[in-house]
Amino acid sequence: MRARALIATVLLGLGGLVQADAAVNSDLTPRITGLRRLSESEYRNSIADIFGRDIEVQGRFEPDRRVGGLLAASSAILSISPAGFESYTKMADSTAAQIVDTKHRARLVACTPKAGAAADDGCATQVISRYGLALYRRPLTQDELKSRVKLAGTIAASSGDFYTGLRYALGSMLAAPKFLFRVETAVPDGKGDWTLDGYGRAARLSFLFWDTTPDAALLDAARTGALNDPAGVAHQVDRLMGSPRLLTGMRAFYSDFLELDSFSGITKDASIYPKYFDLVADAAKEETLRTMIDLTLNQKGDLRDLLTTRQTYINRVLAAIYDVPYNFDAEWVPYQFTPESGRSGVLTQVTFLAMFSHPGRSSPTKRGVALNDIFMCQPTPAPPADVSFDIVSDTHNPTLRTVRQRLLAHATSPVCASCHTHNDPIGLSLENFDSIGGYRTRENGVAIDASSALQGKSFVGAVGLGQALHDNPRFPACFARKMYAYGVGANALDVPVKLTRDTVDAFAKGGYRVPVLLRALVASPQFFAAPPPQPAPATKTALNVAAH
Repeated sequence: MRARALIATVLLGLGGLVQADAAVNSDLTPRITGLRRLSESEYRNSIADIFGRDIEVQGRFEPDRRVGGLLAASSAILSISPAGFESYTKMADSTAAQIVDTKHRARLVACTPKAGAAADDGCATQVISRYGLALYRRPLTQDELKSRVKLAGTIAASSGDFYTGLRYALGSMLAAPKFLFRVETAVPDGKGDWTLDGYGRAARLSFLFWDTTPDAALLDAARTGALNDPAGVAHQVDRLMGSPRLLTGMRAFYSDFLELDSFSGITKDASIYPKYFDLVADAAKEETLRTMIDLTLNQKGDLRDLLTTRQTYINRVLAAIYDVPYNFDAEWVPYQFTPESGRSGVLTQVTFLAMFSHPGRSSPTKRGVALNDIFMCQPTPAPPADVSFDIVSDTHNPTLRTVRQRLLAHATSPVCASCHTHNDPIGLSLENFDSIGGYRTRENGVAIDASSALQGKSFVGAVGLGQALHDNPRFPACFARKMYAYGVGANALDVPVKLTRDTVDAFAKGGYRVPVLLRALVASPQFFAAPPPQPAPATKTALNVAAH
């Protein structure tokens, strides 16, 4: 039996989701209210935490899609394609095979089958029950447990090997929708509304704070009902935030918030930028994440200072881009740019400047669009398909020698004016930085004009832009709104401002410190709220689930 054979077994398990939802008749009965597909990092972290970091996960993951500025928001709307399902099934079989091989079974299989017996339901029950709780993020139902034990016994009997049977029982759970998707169940809150049950709360906390599946303590808190009480939630939040693993969770959120995944596939014209190569992208992402983690969590500093700080971390590769000396033995070292450098926080790091530029030249428009979208929650509609960018692209025009001049000429078209008027001014303030983040003062021999304005306030250059955004209340409010959306799997643009108003107020009163925001976010009643379940015809539900 190979990985493909697991598909039929897993499809049989789909009925559990269908029946659980379709069989409900009472308006007070718990119901599935949401499915959120695991991201690649959530999947990998879960496997590592459940089975150990020496278990290798190799395969193709289904792509995510950015919704409302976040990849995480797509987890609630994306399914799995047939090809993707087969890939997940192969990964499940590979993982299960490692769990029971001679290298790992002594550590991962907590019982020894009866001597001379191929099938051992007692030992299989012990192993499947243990890993079922971890994989499904809740205890297995009796039907789920019995079906997996029966599968293990049937295959063990036919193959003559207990571990082969166990392999396919575990593989079927690893490929099941109940593992690949975070199944969120709603229960009545006693006040006329609906809220997540304890296990859904445990998962929402764990994936936000640690980017992984709930650990034993969280699952136990869900079992005892402790997570249904604000004091119980606060206790677990203290524990989660006191762990070094908080850094892992926040790195995942920061990466999504800043769209660092956009670096994948970024290329630069080697004839113009010989300093740029593949290692630069990885180093740049690491620089930005180290900067954010250090300022917001290690130092517990003001989030807004991310837009004005001159402190960062560099390695030898980035030192060449920034044109600064690197006389250190360590791979990464803290570094502070001089006031003359023109640098101002993450806006002037290689990540932002290189991601939102063209291969051979900078792009004030792309940078302005990204600034408004990422930091201000003000996305820009896509331009019409027939818009011509010939004027902007012509860098050899003798009368339009700077990008500012070319953009002004391009924006004379009424079709283009509204977008460029909104985005270009703040983007032009970053024109002292080229397509890979190097500093410059001239373009085609002409001095660069980096003056700009934001909401009627004039400033010059990246330093002025960083301060303007630092002082604009839209930035921290947008950050809080996106963290909420990230945690609950919502489109940030659909989240009403009033829904996070109290959280943003607490964030502001706490000095815009991320730990304060995390606590306020989880303490808000909206974080665990669930929409009233809408019963669907069984046939329709079955089709929807089968698509997953």
